[in-house]
Parts: sequence; C-alpha cells; structure tokens
Amino acid sequence: MPATALACRICGTEFPLDPIGVCAKCFGPLEPVYDPGRTVTREQIEAGPPNIWRYAPLLPVPAPAEQRLAPGFTPLVAAPRLASALGVGELFLKLDTANPTHSFKDRVVAVACQKALEHGYRTLACSSTGNLANAVAARAAAEGIEAAVLVPADLEPEKLIATAVYGATIFAVNGSYDDCSRLSVELSFELDWAFVNVELRAYYAEGSKTLAFEIAEQLGWELPDAVVAPIASGAMYSKVHRGFGELLELGLVDGTRPRVFGGQAEGCAPVATAFAEGAARVKPVRPNTIARSIAIGSPADGDLAVATAIDSRGAIHSVPEEEIAENIKLLAETTGVFGETAPATALGALREAVRRGELGDEDRVVLLVTGDGLKTPALVADRLEPVLVEPDADLILERLGVPA
Repeated sequence: MPATALACRICGTEFPLDPIGVCAKCFGPLEPVYDPGRTVTREQIEAGPPNIWRYAPLLPVPAPAEQRLAPGFTPLVAAPRLASALGVGELFLKLDTANPTHSFKDRVVAVACQKALEHGYRTLACSSTGNLANAVAARAAAEGIEAAVLVPADLEPEKLIATAVYGATIFAVNGSYDDCSRLSVELSFELDWAFVNVELRAYYAEGSKTLAFEIAEQLGWELPDAVVAPIASGAMYSKVHRGFGELLELGLVDGTRPRVFGGQAEGCAPVATAFAEGAARVKPVRPNTIARSIAIGSPADGDLAVATAIDSRGAIHSVPEEEIAENIKLLAETTGVFGETAPATALGALREAVRRGELGDEDRVVLLVTGDGLKTPALVADRLEPVLVEPDADLILERLGVPA
C-alpha cells in the first residue's frame, strides 16, 4: 500500500493511517501521504479488475480480497449533439449513473468502507442529502454489516426508499443537511460507528480521484482540456483535479492538467459566491434550492474548491434555479441520459463557461453525470403528457393525420 500516513492540510502534522477525522493540533482536514518512490505502470493498471480497484496502487487502502459490488470504470461516452448545441469541440459524459446505486458516491464509500472493515467496525454510517445514504446502505448490505444514515426529513421519497430497501436505519432529521452533518460529528464521539464523512473522510474523499484516473485511461491515456462537475462539499471537485496531477507526477500521462469547472445551484452557492468575489474563505449559507443532492450550506472543502478552480485556471459558476430542470431536459433530449439535479447544475456551469468564452469549439470537455434522474423525477413530471387513445389503430392514424 503506497499511503504512509495522514497529514494535516493546514499545519502538516502527520498521523498514523487510522480512522482520524481532523488534526489534533489545529483541527484542520487530513489527507493521505503517499510514498514518493511509488511506481505504477499503465500495463499494471490495465491488467487490473474493471472497477476502481484497478487503481489500488494510487489509493490509501488495499484492494479487498473479495470485491463485492465493486463500483467504477463507468462508461465515458461521446455526446456530439449536446456538444454542437452548446458550442464546444468535443464533449464526453462520464456516466457514474452506472455505479451500483446510480451515483459517484459508490466510489467514495467503497474506499471508506475498506478502512472501516480493516478496523473492525460493524456499522457504516453517514449524514447525507440522499445519494450517499443509498451508497452506504448498499455497501453495508454487500459486506454484511449494519448501516445507519441521517438525512433531512423532507428528502425526496425516491432516495429514502432506495436507502430503506437495503435494511438501513434511517434517522429523518427535522432540519437541513448541515444539521445532519453536525449530528454525525457529535455522534461519532459517542457511538462505535464508522461515519464515512467524519472520521473516515480522509479515505472517503480519495475515492473521487478514480474519476480522473478512469477519464484519462478511457481517453487512451490522454487528458481532456476541461472537466465540469457539480459542487456540494467541494471534495469530489478538488480530488478530481488532484487525480489528474498524480497521473502526471507518475508519468502515466503527458500534457497539462485539465481546467476544472464547477457548478452550484443559485439557492445554495457559497463556493461559487466566494470564487466570484475573489474570497479566500467560503461563507456558509442557508440552502434554498431544488438541487437537494448538492444542498450543503457549509461545505467542508469549499475553500479548497475555490483554490482548485484558481490553480486549474477553471471557474465555479452559480446556476439559476429555473434553469436546473431545463438542463435535465436538455441533457436527456440530446444524449438519451437522464441525470438528476447535480449533473444538471454542472451542465448549467458548462453553458455559462461557453457564454463567457471560457470554453469553446476547440476544447475537449468531460461532463460528470454524477447521479441518476430517476432519483428526482418530480422535477420533470410536466413532460408527462400521454395521448390517451382507444385500442383502435384507425383512431391513432386519424390522430396522426395519416389517411386510413
């Protein structure tokens, strides 16, 4: 295993590779430190399993002996009609809807759970806006352990059902996601549960790097010009950037790290606001958005996301609420892909980047489709206008104006 320690992002203090939530000295976030002498080849990766564990040499946990319900290596598909409609040279969709619970969260949970099992935890837990709860519940079921999740009580019923079906205990909190997050931190001191986004966060976040690894490999070990992602906590957005950097450091690819663009819904855009104002620190907000899956008012990695946008020469854009459902429809109509509000927000950011001249017809772009639209169907229910007919072909032909 190439990881050697956890290190504080703020003060640099190192800790052992244990489930540790924050730095004991300054309460800063922790990240894995890797052996600077580690090596890996394209051939080694390509010989691995068709899932995230092909990249085990680049992750902070070893691959499990039995790879149950392994996520990753999801399709990367060209979207020429949408590219033409937007005005970009090439556009690819990274379809993480193909993961076991239909979102990218399966990646991060798989990595976090491997560390939890290593330390003997028997309950996997989280606070969630929906997708993470699905992934935690499914992962726990696959591994034969318990699951407990804290979610806002008014979460979409589709996401609640898709968590309950696995047998998880659901605590429906009369409050926002940020209330759930606070509770999970408090409970982590009292319960012998493995909270994936608290004491396992350093491992959990690293799972998002596999998106970058897969994109490069699926493009023939080449880098795109830009990647566009939704932003909630900011972890996935930042780790994708980090993943491309590691590929370059290891000599697995050549070129320049892609510019990374992020999208937030106007009703919960603390990171986009900080970027637009040139602020180093993100100010928490009270979410009021239809994009529930990314409605985090106090994002744990918001400051890092702003720094990532600057470092990558990208940008973070706020997307008007009234455009989110329209973007779901645009994605579906031009590509045949039904995404939820998070990728619709990323699509809105891509449209804004094109409008501003930040991306154009010479760019090769990857849009991350991080969640399935079947989890939030109510937003596009107005499209359901069936033509009611009698069981008579002549009447249908007549309706179509076709002579009998």
